[in-house]
Amino acid sequence: MAQQAGGQRPQPRPVPDSLEARAYLQDYATLLEAIPFPSVVLDHCWDVVLSNTAFETLFRGVGPHPTAMPGDNFLRFVLFHPDAAHVLGDHESSWFLPTLAHFAAAVERDGQDHGLQAIRRDIAQDPIMDAAYRYGLPHWIRVVGERARVHDGAVRPVLHPDPRWGATDCRVVDETPGTLSELGYTRLTLVLRETRTPSRSRAARRSAAHLRVVPVGE
Repeated sequence: MAQQAGGQRPQPRPVPDSLEARAYLQDYATLLEAIPFPSVVLDHCWDVVLSNTAFETLFRGVGPHPTAMPGDNFLRFVLFHPDAAHVLGDHESSWFLPTLAHFAAAVERDGQDHGLQAIRRDIAQDPIMDAAYRYGLPHWIRVVGERARVHDGAVRPVLHPDPRWGATDCRVVDETPGTLSELGYTRLTLVLRETRTPSRSRAARRSAAHLRVVPVGE
């Protein structure tokens, strides 16, 4: 399990060899907990290394899943968890495709990485997911541009379980300091905005049977 900021915390995953790095992450967990918005530290395979209480609260209504819990691996959650669209509004266009594009870029850079290979195999085992990766994603990137591969600065809808937030937007901010980057980690914070009129309802969830980016018949 990933280290949760606040309270009794196990060692982060994966544990760095350096005692200094471990101490840094322990202190960084305390800093993360002071942030009022959902914030998470990920490794190169999107395994969650650290997360704060606000992050856990955002996903508190998510049901169990053997491989795709948001507190374990955020990419697998976005791609594979059936409850992802319960929290991540406009799931396919705002979260699924950008995350898949980010993963595809990682595979282009380091396709021999075992963790990335494992995720690619899981994508290949789902015919609809694999069609989205091989056919739908390149077309989508051509339409929206290479900016689609970048998380930092994107404004995306969320469906927060706390009614004080409800259906709102967040700006994804990459806040990775040099020390985290040297460890191979990335920190993302979802800066929540004030509640807006819930024009994007839960009825807009991605169907488990089909993705709009995949032409019917694939």
